[in-house]
Amino acid sequence: MKIIKHIPNTITCCNLLSGCLSIVYLNQSNLFMAGMMIVVAAVFDFFDGFAARMLNAKSPIGGELDSLSDVVSFGVAPSFIVFKLLSGFDEITICGHHYAAYSAFLLAAFAAVRLAKFNIDTRQTTSFIGLPTPAMAIFVATSAIALTVAEPDSWFYTAVFNPWFLLGIVAAFSFLMVSEIPFPSLKLKNIKFKGNEVIYITLILSVLAVALLGCLGLPLVMLIYIIVSLVV
Repeated sequence: MKIIKHIPNTITCCNLLSGCLSIVYLNQSNLFMAGMMIVVAAVFDFFDGFAARMLNAKSPIGGELDSLSDVVSFGVAPSFIVFKLLSGFDEITICGHHYAAYSAFLLAAFAAVRLAKFNIDTRQTTSFIGLPTPAMAIFVATSAIALTVAEPDSWFYTAVFNPWFLLGIVAAFSFLMVSEIPFPSLKLKNIKFKGNEVIYITLILSVLAVALLGCLGLPLVMLIYIIVSLVV
């Protein structure tokens, strides 16, 4: 097989390696880089499919490798970030033990289920059924990045460092990933507004959020996408 056929799978492996590096940086208490490596993984995740189409190098192994990589980068890695954040709280106990932090790994489990469903669901060709795992992962990653620049007395810092908020995020995203709720793809079909309403509204509101809030507005981008998808 020509070496060009291996380019998409190489990019997919870069996605996987980025997810692994996120966990390494988190182990070193570098929350910023842990979040950034998930964002980098999402970039690789976009370009592996793009490269496969451009090079006509689609293959069954490429699809399977993509899902396996996504489980790590968009399931396990963000779960560790949420676990790290939740593990600092002593308020929530179960039978006297601090087990609440381990609920973070529900994100990894539901992400795996969502990716497995995607592989066998023929309905998901131009849109998604259930929230795509990268959306959940990017929300967690950008929240981690924003935390590193947020003031300790800011609304964002207070919200994220609330264990009930974090547990709510785990429950909500776990449900959304395996739900039957349709979520449109963010790929433009054409430049017309009709048929691309979610994309344009999400883009406009996201630009406003980042312009007004700076880095603190980054996590809101995925929340805007979810809310607009549910409403429009």
